[in-house]
Amino acid sequence: MIHTPVQGPSSEQQSDSVSRPRRLSDMKFVVASKESAPFKEGRRKFFKYRDLGVTAASNGSMRADVQFATQGMSKPTGWHYHECEQQLVYVLQGWIELQFEDGTTQKIEEGGSLFIPPGFRHNEIHTSDFFEIIEVSVPAAIGTVPCDPPPGWDGDTFHPEVAAAARNPTA
Repeated sequence: MIHTPVQGPSSEQQSDSVSRPRRLSDMKFVVASKESAPFKEGRRKFFKYRDLGVTAASNGSMRADVQFATQGMSKPTGWHYHECEQQLVYVLQGWIELQFEDGTTQKIEEGGSLFIPPGFRHNEIHTSDFFEIIEVSVPAAIGTVPCDPPPGWDGDTFHPEVAAAARNPTA
């Protein structure tokens, strides 16, 4: 298996590539394997991140990496949202449980996926002891912004009447 290294864009090229449409000619072919994909720093200290080379190959238009942990979460991440256009998570092994601003709590298990639109607030609350996912974001740069729990959430309990009142304060 081959991991084709591609020199990433300079910071000047990155800022330019965010504002201009990307052309197919800006991108490079890349193949990554478990053995060749390097580890990298990630957003969360309790995960390990394996770089699949998509960020460099796509000139920053997309990121795809494998994230895994060998110990379950000791505490929730806290409510937050991501600054990106799109985020997709696919669970390879184990499971993750999240709370969402729409009042749902979802346990995503092996073979399951979730798509999170931009700005959609969520809180990762539990994972299995061994956990492995593929995460993709568009663009590659993804920010994490801590925020207050959405209206209606009180700890682990969602109160729909509180959320409805917050959406329609004149009712």
